[in-house]
Amino acid sequence: MTYKQTVDWMFSQLPMYQRQGPSALKKDLSNTLKLSQHLNFPERHFKSVHVAGTNGKGSTSHMIASVLQEAGYHVGLYTSPHLKDFRERIKINGVPVSRQFVVDFIKQNQSFLEVNQLSFFEMTVGMAFDYFSKHSVDIAIVEVGLGGRLDSTNVILPEISIITNIGLEHTQFLGNTLEEIAHEKGGIIKPNTTVVIGETQTETQPVFERLAVKLNSKIVFADQEIKRTLKSDLKGAYQTKNIKTVIQAIEELRLKGLKVSDSNLKEGLKNVVRNTRLLGRWHVLKKRPKVVCDTGHNREGLIYVMRQIKDESFERLHIVFGVVNDKDIGTLADILPKEAIYYFCKPNIPRGKEAMTLKCDLADYGIFGEAYNSVSEAYKEALSKASSKDFIFVGGSTFVVGEII
Repeated sequence: MTYKQTVDWMFSQLPMYQRQGPSALKKDLSNTLKLSQHLNFPERHFKSVHVAGTNGKGSTSHMIASVLQEAGYHVGLYTSPHLKDFRERIKINGVPVSRQFVVDFIKQNQSFLEVNQLSFFEMTVGMAFDYFSKHSVDIAIVEVGLGGRLDSTNVILPEISIITNIGLEHTQFLGNTLEEIAHEKGGIIKPNTTVVIGETQTETQPVFERLAVKLNSKIVFADQEIKRTLKSDLKGAYQTKNIKTVIQAIEELRLKGLKVSDSNLKEGLKNVVRNTRLLGRWHVLKKRPKVVCDTGHNREGLIYVMRQIKDESFERLHIVFGVVNDKDIGTLADILPKEAIYYFCKPNIPRGKEAMTLKCDLADYGIFGEAYNSVSEAYKEALSKASSKDFIFVGGSTFVVGEII
């Protein structure tokens, strides 16, 4: 198979939560463990950092990878989902996995993957760990896909674990309260291993502290320990919390023996995009009119984005907006500015919510706009109606952003 045929096979033949929803989820790690054994336990051949959380885990993962690259380490980075190309999920020092490796991995393991009915995410995690092992990375930064305790990435034994924050997300899988979700995400805490918590929250702090005591793990709350901040090329006021989490994580990695200077830390934070090729975080696409896209897609993430929009200077606000069909619109409606001009669209995936349905749902909350046949059509319409002094925001879903970038 060619690279395109291989990726098409991965998408079409096997379940993937980001596209299909609940049917893609597994209730244990048995498949991942089988694949790990089949691949000769590649995750045991490199050090790792495990990153979970509701918001900020992607930015935090990229920041840490960038800092460690500046320190001279050979750094693997596993994240999800991708915006444009599947290979964005698996990188070493910012360079995506080669097309040939993807093709060869599937070709060599296809029979095993089919017989054991591995999900898209399970096979991708195995591919990433195999790639990192074969290319002898010094350390890999591994972002959790969904939750933590039962996530396929949770077979690693990391140097440190990181949990950025907790919000109400994927409640049908993780629980209906912050405490329940914290327990699921806290499942990445390993015995006798440090866990860095990015944000102290009244509901979740006791959950994490109990887990840490039970596992004899050191627990550090970054926002309590780190009083300073540093500049980053990742824009957005919400990055301040992520930066403090990164500073604390680097402090803990230093205690583990990694050599990272203050200069490495500063330069790594300043050059995240260059070093890791991260896209989609308060990403400025145009300046006149100013167009910004952001992958924030849940209530907590969009609150920060909307606050930042309020700090911008413009005459009219245009919002190109699309979501997935399991999104509870009621949790977002009160934070969406009613004065904006909306262009509703459906991201081009099976889980995308129909634009007309989204339009009708939000009309019940006093938010009005027009529905369009595609993300690109909605975006083009916004550009045609906006003056040079207006502001256009594109978001609501990672997949909407992916179609625009």
